[in-house]
Amino acid sequence: MDIITILTGLIKEVWHTFDNASVYIIFGIFISGLIQMFVNKDQIVKHLGKPSFKSVALAAIFGVPLPLCSCGVIPTAVSLRKNGASKGAVLSFLISTPESGVDSIALSYALLDPIMTVFRPIVAFATGIFAGVMENIFGKKDTESASLKTNSCIFCDEEDIRHRHNLIHKFKYGMHYAFIDLLGDIAKWLALGIVIAGVISYFVPQNIIESYFGSGFPAMLLMLVIGIPLYICASASTPIAAALIAKGMSPGVALVFLLAGPATNAAGILAVGRFLGKRSAIIYLASISVSAVVSGLLLNQIYFVSGIDIKTTLGKAGEIIPHYLKAISAILLLILMLIALYKTRKIKCSTAQKGEV
Repeated sequence: MDIITILTGLIKEVWHTFDNASVYIIFGIFISGLIQMFVNKDQIVKHLGKPSFKSVALAAIFGVPLPLCSCGVIPTAVSLRKNGASKGAVLSFLISTPESGVDSIALSYALLDPIMTVFRPIVAFATGIFAGVMENIFGKKDTESASLKTNSCIFCDEEDIRHRHNLIHKFKYGMHYAFIDLLGDIAKWLALGIVIAGVISYFVPQNIIESYFGSGFPAMLLMLVIGIPLYICASASTPIAAALIAKGMSPGVALVFLLAGPATNAAGILAVGRFLGKRSAIIYLASISVSAVVSGLLLNQIYFVSGIDIKTTLGKAGEIIPHYLKAISAILLLILMLIALYKTRKIKCSTAQKGEV
């Protein structure tokens, strides 16, 4: 094949994935903005101080829909800890948050199938609780004060405080967060994930995936080794997982990647060890690894017992959207991503210049 044919085929694969996902990405980003508007996060923080099951469960419940990646969640978790949250609650939040999120749930529905769309956040929630409980039982005793700084607002800025009681301003703030801050943070990684998915779809032979990453315990362990040090957000991992499943990977092995990849990375592991301690870092990694593999094996059994071949349901949600609406959404999302990247870059440059002064 000549270079023109290869590039044309690759672009078609990339655009096909982006086209199918765009409506759901926009919807997920919009819901993220609504969450930012209406959830009183500081009230939740007040209940995370005691090393109890309730604080762990609440942290996991709060973390599952929140759209933060594995690096973005670290500063928030540090703030939670400094404001008095127990280690168990912080660990629960650290795991459940990057493994899921309303944006990645919407994307899962578009590119994967209904079973994985439901199963993924449930496992993220369960993993967060498992890690938090293990920390409460086996972690080093928490000697730091659990008193909360009630006058602090660790999830919001001055703009959020000023507009908290004005619905119009709250909506503007929520949409700015969603389509500028959040989209600006994930746009590069989302684009990279979609491009990698296109490369896998176009270039990678099916027999390679089936031979080395098809199914079973060894394939899941190999996926853990790949996923744990990798930096990838939940949204960006979704199109890659969809492409791998289409090439013959079992849903269980793909789930291990979807859980371990977003939840951990080399920098995050070091950060956890530094501000929670080495024992907590071990519990953090062990909880994610055990939960991912057990959940992957369980998911494979669900598909086997139900007699469902995931290849027949993969990405079917994208087909129910009219072609014209998908095309409009894809173009709109592309424009929104470029605007978000430009504005976030401009803000960072402005902040850096003020710092120099």
